[in-house]
Amino acid sequence: MPDPRELTLRGIILGGILAVLLGAANAYLGLFAGMTVSACIPSAVISMGILKLLGHGGIHENTMVMTEGSAGEALAAAAIFTLPALVILGVWDDFPYLWVTTIVLIGGILGVLLTIPLRRSLIVEQNLRFPEGTAVAEVLRVGERAGAGLLALSVAGLTGAAIKFCETGMKLWPGTAQAATYVGSGLAYVGTNLSPALLGIGYIVGMNIASLVFLGSVISWNLAIPLYTANFAAADPALAGALAQGMRAEDFAYLVWTKKIRYLGVGAMLVGGLWALVSMRSSLLSGVRSGLAQFRRSGRETIARAERDLPMPWVLNGTVACVVPIFFLYQEIVAHYGIAVAMATIMLVASFLFASVAAYMAGLVGSSNNPISGVTMATMLLGSLLLYAMLSEGDRGPAAAIMIGAVVCCAASLGGDLMQDLKTGQLVGATPWKQQTALAIGVLVTVFVIAPILNLLNDAYGIGVPTAEHPNPLVAPQATLMASVAQGVFAGGLPWGMVGAGAAIGVAIIVVDEWLRRSGSAIRAPVLAVAVGIYLPLEVDTPIFIGGLIAWLVQRRLKRADSGAGAGTLFAAGLITGEALIGILLAIPIVVTGSTDTFSVPEAWRPGALAGLAVVAFAAWLLYRAALAPESRTGDN
Repeated sequence: MPDPRELTLRGIILGGILAVLLGAANAYLGLFAGMTVSACIPSAVISMGILKLLGHGGIHENTMVMTEGSAGEALAAAAIFTLPALVILGVWDDFPYLWVTTIVLIGGILGVLLTIPLRRSLIVEQNLRFPEGTAVAEVLRVGERAGAGLLALSVAGLTGAAIKFCETGMKLWPGTAQAATYVGSGLAYVGTNLSPALLGIGYIVGMNIASLVFLGSVISWNLAIPLYTANFAAADPALAGALAQGMRAEDFAYLVWTKKIRYLGVGAMLVGGLWALVSMRSSLLSGVRSGLAQFRRSGRETIARAERDLPMPWVLNGTVACVVPIFFLYQEIVAHYGIAVAMATIMLVASFLFASVAAYMAGLVGSSNNPISGVTMATMLLGSLLLYAMLSEGDRGPAAAIMIGAVVCCAASLGGDLMQDLKTGQLVGATPWKQQTALAIGVLVTVFVIAPILNLLNDAYGIGVPTAEHPNPLVAPQATLMASVAQGVFAGGLPWGMVGAGAAIGVAIIVVDEWLRRSGSAIRAPVLAVAVGIYLPLEVDTPIFIGGLIAWLVQRRLKRADSGAGAGTLFAAGLITGEALIGILLAIPIVVTGSTDTFSVPEAWRPGALAGLAVVAFAAWLLYRAALAPESRTGDN
């Protein structure tokens, strides 16, 4: 049988256009609102529509376009999470083209190269769910078939899109339903994001992972925040003023989380990342050895198409080629060859470590909820501590730490994105090395427009720091946090106690998980799942938990763990697809008009959070009913 048509010229051109457009839209959204929308599903849907107009290319060609197009969002997210910190700190006045392009290019290519050996471990051996990758595969499969399956996907997609448009576009209700109150000297908080896509993600990852992610949020929001508020907030300079002025309980909960408790997640992710590498060491080494063996066998043995990665010598040589130019950039910053070598070494080791961690976390909770900013903060903490010991002049330290963090952030973002795309490829029968090549092409196309996009946004709106010309700049929350972390190490003020406490929590979870493993329990407690929950807001983790609970109820009702999985997963994929597409489309008028109120209704017409809760509860009921539908009605299995 001949190999399927995958990497084509028209597909490469279409994928490159999507990478640039989706990357630009997400750059603005990230700077404006602190969030981006995963581009894999929009890329897949747009690709299917355009290629059908051009003459149907099939599921494999669509997979390659989706893979290339997703690179733009992943790269833009990494860039806006880190590089604006250099403008906020005053290191740069704007975004110099050569510096930005080189940093983003090297980080992106490293993310592709360093995660290639992980494919066999995470996708084949551990068989992680990769919820969004699974959802994309369902979308692509249904695109190949007509019938009830396409109808179910369309209904779910329209449901997700309508809810997102009512919330973000018309502003009929806020994005979060929350309540908080002071209880004595403490504080109690509950909240949920009104997102059908998060319900879909929770359904796909299942009850075990969803409950662990939720447990992490309970540790942060229902234990750590109340305890810290009751015992330490009044004496904390960063919090005492807001507490004395009677700040609203909801706002104060977020202030405590932002300033203090979030760093529990950083510490837990540090420990979890190291443990993940220790746990995967055999698989990683096996992946490298099998890659080298595959290269040596080429021409002598036939290797299954679905098992062909880019040759390992290419990976190793490409990695070396990336390290050399970044060394000279670092040397330009610190004017010291020895320290530049140390920075390049830290960057390379951290890129491999945290690209692996990001790939693993994408397998647990998907790329949209992958806390890349937390991974980057962990990198900057480690890098800043080492640089603090080496640099005699502290004023260069924060800039050097951010330069390390920027490359690592790009590598981690692309690593998670690639592994998610490869999961889709595994499910639809794509060729891994062609997907890896497609993502690298997407990186190469996108890097040349990142600096112009950032300069355009900086000139039009300002970024991070209010000025006379731009009194209300784009807030760039992640980059502002990165600047604070980098400065905090060299000037003091970081909550090291919280980082240490988070690391201790991570160790405790590892002990519990090892006990479960050795006792033969079907339930496991991977530390990174809990660490992600600690780092993310409770409002994000609550609908993920509800989605997992729906999956568990469906399994109990059908009395078979796999029964109805196709129907439920398809509907969940539709919810994710609809919300992701409308999120991208809403970015267009925001960029054009500079306002989020283009479609908003008068405030008197807005029913508020209770209406949003009712609508999302209805979406949850639809998901439950769809998952119980007979296979003959879904046309899916």
